[in-house]
Amino acid sequence: MDKKEAGSGRIQYHLKMGPGDVADYVLLPGDRARVDLMAALLQDVKLSGNNREYYAKTGYYNGIKVTVMSTGMGAPAAAIAVEELANIGAKVFIRTGSTGALQPQIDIGDLIIPNGAVKNEGTTRMYEPERFPAVPSSDVLFALMLSAERLRDRLGFRYHVGLVATDDAFYAEDRRFISKMTGLGVLSLDMETSAIFTVARLRGLKAGSILAASENFSRGEIIPEKTPEALKEGWIKETKVALAAIELLHRSGPNIFAKIEV
Repeated sequence: MDKKEAGSGRIQYHLKMGPGDVADYVLLPGDRARVDLMAALLQDVKLSGNNREYYAKTGYYNGIKVTVMSTGMGAPAAAIAVEELANIGAKVFIRTGSTGALQPQIDIGDLIIPNGAVKNEGTTRMYEPERFPAVPSSDVLFALMLSAERLRDRLGFRYHVGLVATDDAFYAEDRRFISKMTGLGVLSLDMETSAIFTVARLRGLKAGSILAASENFSRGEIIPEKTPEALKEGWIKETKVALAAIELLHRSGPNIFAKIEV
C-alpha cells in the first residue's frame, strides 16, 4: 500500500481535514491571508480546516458548495494539498493566486489564465518524466476563459491566456533567467500551477489556474513593499471569474462544450 491508498477517506495528515470537510470544487490561493478575502464571496461560510499552511473555509456560491484553501508557497505544498484534498472527495481544483508578469504589456492587477506551465520545479519530476507537459483540464480552461470574457467589461479588467512558468527557487530567478523566459514568450512566473495541473491529471481529476499579476519584471516592477491596490482588486476579480467558471462547469454537466453557447 502506498501513501495515497493509505490516506484515502480518512483524516489527512497535513490538512487535518476529513471526508465531508471539503467541497467538490476547491479554490487554491497560496497565501492563507487571502482565504477570508475569497471566502467572503460565498454564502453560509464555515471553517473547514486550519493546520500548517492549510487554512480552509467552505460555503456556497449560487447554491454550489465551494471550498477555499491556502496551499502555502511552492510546488511541494501545493502537490500535498491536491493529493490530500483528493483523498477526501475534492474533484475540481482552480488555483487563484498571484504571479510575476514577464511580458511588457501586462499591468499589475491583470489576470492571466495559463494554458500550460513550464515545469521549472522538482516536485513533478517525482510524478512523471520532465518531458510530460503540465496542462489544465480543457473544460476548466474553457470555463475560465469564457467567464473572463463575459465578466471583463462589467468588472473592468484585462486578461491574458498563455504559458506560465512554475519555479521553486524564488530568489534564483535572476536577470538572465527572466530574460530567457520572457524571450520564450512565457507570460509570468508562479510557484504552484504546474504541480496542481500534474497531480490533478494523474489522479483523474480536473484543474485550472487564474492568476493576478503582482509585478512586471520586464518593467522593473519587482517585489513591491506594499501590496498595490490593483493587485488586491485582481484577487477579487480572479475569484469572481473562478466562481463563475465553477458555476458553468456545475450547470453544464460532463460535456461543457456541447451545452454552452459562446
